[in-house]
Amino acid sequence: MQLFRFDAAVGRALDVFGSQALVMSRIGRVDGEVHIGCMHIGAGGIVGYHQAAVRQLFLVVAGTGWVRGTDTTRQPIAVGQAAYWAQGEWHEAGSQDGMTAIGIEAATLDPVRDMPAI
Repeated sequence: MQLFRFDAAVGRALDVFGSQALVMSRIGRVDGEVHIGCMHIGAGGIVGYHQAAVRQLFLVVAGTGWVRGTDTTRQPIAVGQAAYWAQGEWHEAGSQDGMTAIGIEAATLDPVRDMPAI
């Protein structure tokens, strides 16, 4: 067995797309097609508004926050919930108090067949 870290201390601060208080810790890649990472969004932080390069799943594992797609309505999101954005969809996420989410990106990602909707 090996143990690994993906906490914010081993991540990299990002400010792309106007992101603020965002640290990304890489988790891994599968066959170059699936990318997995952990997003640590600090209090008042935001993952800036941008288009999804491929299908993306945002799984909240700590804290609370909000997400939105192409419309301007921010939807609350909490631990145990996920947001899905289609390829090309504009989106952003943020948190008033801080939130941690696992991000999965893959061209063939389809949570509709495996996850119940809210």
